[in-house]
Amino acid sequence: METLIDSYKILLHRVDTSFIRYLHDQINWKSRLISILGARGVGKTTLLLQHIKLYDDPAQSLYVLADDFYFAEHRLFDLAKDFYQQGGKKLYIDEIHKYKNWSIEVKNIYDKLPDLQVVYTGSSVLELEQGGADLSRRKIEYLMTGLSLREYINISHNLNLRPYSLTEILNGEVDFPMDSLRPLQQLSNYLQEGYYPFFKEDDYSMRLNGILKQTVEFDIPQFADFNTASIQKLKKLLFMLAQTVPFKPNYSKLGRDLDISRNALPTYMHLLEKAGLVSLLPEKSGGIKLLEKVDKVYLQNPNIAYAISTSTPDKGSIRESIFYAWMRVKHYVTASPVADFEADGYTFEIGGKNKTRRQVSTIDPAKAYVVRDDIEHAALHNIPLWMFGFLY
Repeated sequence: METLIDSYKILLHRVDTSFIRYLHDQINWKSRLISILGARGVGKTTLLLQHIKLYDDPAQSLYVLADDFYFAEHRLFDLAKDFYQQGGKKLYIDEIHKYKNWSIEVKNIYDKLPDLQVVYTGSSVLELEQGGADLSRRKIEYLMTGLSLREYINISHNLNLRPYSLTEILNGEVDFPMDSLRPLQQLSNYLQEGYYPFFKEDDYSMRLNGILKQTVEFDIPQFADFNTASIQKLKKLLFMLAQTVPFKPNYSKLGRDLDISRNALPTYMHLLEKAGLVSLLPEKSGGIKLLEKVDKVYLQNPNIAYAISTSTPDKGSIRESIFYAWMRVKHYVTASPVADFEADGYTFEIGGKNKTRRQVSTIDPAKAYVVRDDIEHAALHNIPLWMFGFLY
């Protein structure tokens, strides 16, 4: 255990606490079992270490990586028990999906060491895991997304701009430091290299490509039990989507192009969404939410498009995908029969500065908004796209 403690202390000393992600204050840190899921690269590790450094007694807490060499010869439960017997109170386990049969051991820790709190992070694909122990009645689960535009600006310029509610945004009430920054310039930079917290580091595109490769070649196959041929098909599917999004599902044609059975394609799409690589926009339906059909497929965020597209990504697709990425963090969004999106009873049409209201002309004017990319200020029911980047 000494080697784990040494590694933990080194990481804790080095972690920067100058900026804390939005999700931190939404987590009930007093819960006995906390699950924080999210795509690779969104900052889950940093969040854990920041919380320990700012709010815990480091001597009573322990942070471990689930794929540490220590676990080649030791069980997770045995570590937890030893730590607890030495006065430990909080055990943080990072990347738990890399530990075999993790759910069984976490269940045993929860049941047999009731005074030990456990917080773990993992791939968002963990939601799909079958078998093992059922932790649904024990854990509180949170999903972590990438940076909002607000967070990106705060980190870039050492600011403390607050988030806004959807109502405030629709009223054009976002307060932006126009005297020193231009929102459109910040948005342009963010769309290309700003969704992931490592944007300040060198070789952003190479690092993002590495994350995409690890997700497709390791994370998804681990839970879907994919063979090499299936992994190659998954990679081809992601690459094709990057060239064609927003993609209107035509599974028969897509299946022929990629040599994937039509029946398997919805599963492939679902896996890519759970892994944080694509976003599936459901049709508007009065039926059961889980049974709604997919209207369009987007890349999860524009940074992915710029990283893997062979040409400059389509501007309209970029606008729609980032609007959807921001909105779905706090609101349930569907396709609109007459425009691009619906959420909370409002209809949204996305476009550039010359976008008209023709698409939403049949909608109650009080419930219809045009979201424009190339404007700085709201006017009537025309809202700048950048403002929605302040939702979280």
